[in-house]
Amino acid sequence: MATSEKIADAPLPLAEQRRRHLPAGAAFGWLAAGWRDLWRTPLPSLVYGFAVFLLSAAVVWCLFRMELDYILFPALAGFMVVGPLVAIGLYRKSQDLETGIQPSLARMVFVKAQSGAQVWFTGAILCLLMLVWMRAAVIIYALFVGLRPFPGLDNIVAMLTSTPEGLGMLVVGTAVGGLFAAFSFAISTFAIPMLLAEKTDAFTAMGTSISLVFRNLPVMLAWGAIVLVLTLIGLATGLLGLIVIFPLLGHGTWHSYRAIR
Repeated sequence: MATSEKIADAPLPLAEQRRRHLPAGAAFGWLAAGWRDLWRTPLPSLVYGFAVFLLSAAVVWCLFRMELDYILFPALAGFMVVGPLVAIGLYRKSQDLETGIQPSLARMVFVKAQSGAQVWFTGAILCLLMLVWMRAAVIIYALFVGLRPFPGLDNIVAMLTSTPEGLGMLVVGTAVGGLFAAFSFAISTFAIPMLLAEKTDAFTAMGTSISLVFRNLPVMLAWGAIVLVLTLIGLATGLLGLIVIFPLLGHGTWHSYRAIR
């Protein structure tokens, strides 16, 4: 009897664990765990979030200054592509809290990943993916609108919703952007935490991330929706919301990795 209880309590092999689909509601547990991590020694997380806000605001200012406002929306969408890399310091804090190490801003900024430079190689791939998406957005605009100049942010919504070209561009752009977002989410959401915590290479980490996402699709769709909604709220607040939202999602992502990996 005792032997059978021990067998029942033994952890499943990793391959079996990956086949067990977590319920979609588990995503809210990750968010709650991220919220707890945020407010345990909150100053480093909030300073980190403030730095992300300043960086994002600087990018938006530069786009307007250089009269590149026509790529503003793709650039903001691309923020979600490179977000997992930017959040690596937040993963470090959550990892430190797990292991009993006192979190500090220095440890969050000067991160030493177990995989070494592989994490930055993955980051370069994500940045390249973001640039490809921005270029694709410009091409889609040219295909539907031709050589007409960008109408400006004041008129873009009216053009997208009241003209055939605008509606077509909106539908195609949303579909293509969704594909880019889904692919980048699949390859990065677990890859960066994995490279931080484990000694592996970039392609193995990205491949494992894709496998874990598709083997746990319901909960990952729920988590992706949470990330999207909170990011949109952060953007709608003039980026100020990112001061809290970005650390919250970063810490929550670490817990998603720990729950599935």
